Amino acid sequence: MEIHTPGTLKLSASVLTIGALDGIHRGHQALLLKAKERAEQLGVPFVVYTFDPPPKVFLRNSRQLMSLEEKLHRLMGIGADHVIVGSFNEAFMKQEVPDFIAELQKMNPVEIWEGPNFLFGKNRKGTIEVLRRFFKVEILQPLTCEQGEMISSTRIRKLLQEGNYSQAHKLLGEDYFTSFLAASPFSLQA
Repeated sequence: MEIHTPGTLKLSASVLTIGALDGIHRGHQALLLKAKERAEQLGVPFVVYTFDPPPKVFLRNSRQLMSLEEKLHRLMGIGADHVIVGSFNEAFMKQEVPDFIAELQKMNPVEIWEGPNFLFGKNRKGTIEVLRRFFKVEILQPLTCEQGEMISSTRIRKLLQEGNYSQAHKLLGEDYFTSFLAASPFSLQA
């Protein structure tokens, strides 16, 4: 797996997914594995575009669920061929939608895989519909848990803050939860 900074990766074809991927929970895993499967079927590299820190960590000072090092390790395990890590900061937030589109065009995505609520660019003006003007975009519907609630990093943070480790465990996946607790400031004591 090769790691790149924004604007440096040029490919003749790829399958791409873009997202914060904080925690790489079961919903993220489903999206990443589907994109990887399509890349293999099409015979092109699988590219993941992610951010450090995740936008919610930068904007809202939310707890980061996974270090960049661990995220990269997990993306390698999932089978990403290339990972672009954008520094999410004030400058990145000001990037206009056409500039981000131009960057993506350098990777010639045959398909882009996203969740239905994907937004990008300055003031989150980039939508799935905007992306579809330039690329073939496929949507993977969000996974839900047994209670019917969507699996999300925000929900997992809330469960951990409430001490509901068993439900967080189910949403994150066993391997992740074991390593998370080893480095977590959360206490298992009641």
